Amino acid sequence: MATVVAHLSPAGLATRYGAFALAAMGVNLGTQYLSLAAYAGPLALGVAMALGTGTGLVTKYVLDKHYIFFDADNSVRGHSVKFTLYSLMGVATTAIFWGTELLFHTLLPGAEMKYLGAVLGLTIGYITKYQLDRRFVFRAAPA
Repeated sequence: MATVVAHLSPAGLATRYGAFALAAMGVNLGTQYLSLAAYAGPLALGVAMALGTGTGLVTKYVLDKHYIFFDADNSVRGHSVKFTLYSLMGVATTAIFWGTELLFHTLLPGAEMKYLGAVLGLTIGYITKYQLDRRFVFRAAPA
């Protein structure tokens, strides 16, 4: 499993990671919006959050793998191991995201407050997730 190390300045890396986080947030929240428009049953928010998290996760994994960590391993085994680790690293950060979204939804009136909580929770989660992914998922192979 080889990881290609590309040379990005810290500012370039932060800009790129931030742009990808925004893209994944857009996919996540867009999926939630569409889900809530399509289904208004008793579990609507939970279904929307789960679907949004899934689509955002896959989007962010692909972007991070190729354009943040420059991981060159395209084997099925490599993808399987890394996506599993990537997903596991996301459990705690998803708890931050969901907890913040639900807190805002519960304590503050208006649908827009739920989305504000989601954006805040996702931002905190993505900052934490980068550190976890760098250390445990996309670490460079020993020389």
